[in-house]
Amino acid sequence: MKCETLEVWKRSCRLSVNIYKHLAVCKDFGFKDQITRSSLSIGSNIAEGVEKESQKETLRYLDIAAGSIAELITQAYIGIEIGFIEKKSGFEWIKELNELSKMLKSLKNSIKGQV
Repeated sequence: MKCETLEVWKRSCRLSVNIYKHLAVCKDFGFKDQITRSSLSIGSNIAEGVEKESQKETLRYLDIAAGSIAELITQAYIGIEIGFIEKKSGFEWIKELNELSKMLKSLKNSIKGQV
């Protein structure tokens, strides 16, 4: 399986690009660094996980990606509240992140069923 064939990977990469572009002008470098790193971590860990040879390692990396989704949801809510993220954009990201979470769970269940 290649990451480029997975819709969850493609969508997580698009979201990361969107977040990077949206926060390009953000002057709070601590916040900007943390949220962009979280967004980058999702697709990166999916990619790394699907390249692993053992199911256990694959699932571990997909779990890390799931954790990054939860982290990014938290950061999006905080960013909205402190005015760093426009409400419309932030809630669109949160909606997409919840969809990515469902897709990732389906992928993990599919991999578990391959034993």
